[in-house]
Amino acid sequence: MSDELNFVLQARREKLEALEAAGVQPYAYSFDRQHTAAEAQRLLASADEGAAVTLAGRIVAWRSHGKTTFAHLSDSTGKIQLYFKKDQLGEPSYSHLAHYDLGDIIGVHGPLFRTRTGEVTVRVDRVEMLAKSLRPLPFGKEEEVNGHVVRHSGFADPEQRYRQRYADLAVHPEVRALFVARSRMTRAIRSFLDERDFLEVETPILQPLYGGAAARPFATVHNALDMPLYLRIADELYLKRLVVGGLERVYEIGHDFRNEGIDRTHNPEFTMLEFYQAYADYTGMMALVEQLLERTAEAVRSVPELAANVPAFQRPFKRIEWIPSLNAAAGLDVTSLDDVALRALAARVGVEKPEALTRPKVLDEMFQALVESKLHQPTFVVDYPVELSPLAKLKRGNPALTERFELFANGKEMANAFSELNDPLDQRRRFDAQARLHAAGDEEASGVDEDYLRAMEYGMPPMGGVGIGVDRLFMYLSGATNIRDVILFPTMRPE
Repeated sequence: MSDELNFVLQARREKLEALEAAGVQPYAYSFDRQHTAAEAQRLLASADEGAAVTLAGRIVAWRSHGKTTFAHLSDSTGKIQLYFKKDQLGEPSYSHLAHYDLGDIIGVHGPLFRTRTGEVTVRVDRVEMLAKSLRPLPFGKEEEVNGHVVRHSGFADPEQRYRQRYADLAVHPEVRALFVARSRMTRAIRSFLDERDFLEVETPILQPLYGGAAARPFATVHNALDMPLYLRIADELYLKRLVVGGLERVYEIGHDFRNEGIDRTHNPEFTMLEFYQAYADYTGMMALVEQLLERTAEAVRSVPELAANVPAFQRPFKRIEWIPSLNAAAGLDVTSLDDVALRALAARVGVEKPEALTRPKVLDEMFQALVESKLHQPTFVVDYPVELSPLAKLKRGNPALTERFELFANGKEMANAFSELNDPLDQRRRFDAQARLHAAGDEEASGVDEDYLRAMEYGMPPMGGVGIGVDRLFMYLSGATNIRDVILFPTMRPE
């Protein structure tokens, strides 16, 4: 800690001690706030001056001029100016203001009026310290340029903003607006599915056997049961067990965990939406996804700070087939190549260490490099090879493919969906194939889930299922370029 910061912190502690010595309780139990800043602004617009308000919030600006002091109070709805006058506030309250700092949380009461410049202001006749700030927040500076307020951030380092999201939110109203929009998007997802008789459920995060996706898990041990457990990589297998039990339309919005690298579109802990509908197939789910994304875009657009940049969804989304699109991008039929030729081609198109990957993984990495990264407008990629889709039904008329689609936008996957496999014998064969890949060194391949197979053997209705990455969807809707911008507390290395 620098000497200057030590000095600042010490000065604030001395002000705390001065308030306590004067009999001021610097950390309140509660405060009966009657109005927000936005409500106070609207109140003066519809009433004469003199209407009394009671506000609470954080001091974000402070200008003292002897017997008068101006400040700005900020809450979740905006800012409002405060006017303290010694004759109005009286002693000793006015003298206590000398021990106030930017960042302090206070409560005020007083009548509203307009200054000569027209700014809505509270003439404070009562003030209460609610929480003394002992560490200065990195507030930026504002200036007016060509009639517009330009704010220069005092907290611009992205790494520190992710680590100290509380400070980032406190000093950046646009970041608060971003996460308000994310909350509205999530609420819109729930509303959309609830309207269609989907039931929101909760499934285990700690699982004895991970599955439902191709990913490396986080492993732990339960001491009392003396057994290994895994943080779930997907919700799928438990949700489909519920459909077997007669809950015909289910969904879950929850956190999944994958022990993988961190980059601009991957965080080890992320939010997924999965929903399953009995008696539907992947074509029906495709139409549902289009409608759902339209609803989420409307929700994000309802936040004024983001409205102008939310992309418009136009139905129907473009559709392309997996194998023809990969062959067109590669300039040849990649599925006809033997393993040696396939890995050589993969290396030429930028796949790293293809010799260490299984054949299905090589194909998947090639698709990402040659096709997926080029899909900027929302696009459905349909009909995946069976090796890449261990939980999807075979395509009617072509057993080399599966009835699966993925939705891509801005070069990244946003949704994954199947006509779900409901044949337990076929599922066992595919689990066995995954187990062989795992034994051969593919850490992302899953094993055989005997309990899931038992559930299927009781009779699993045909169904369509969809998984949507909530973080990536919000990235697309908000224009964010880094997944950590849309996660309140992303995974970070220790300081």
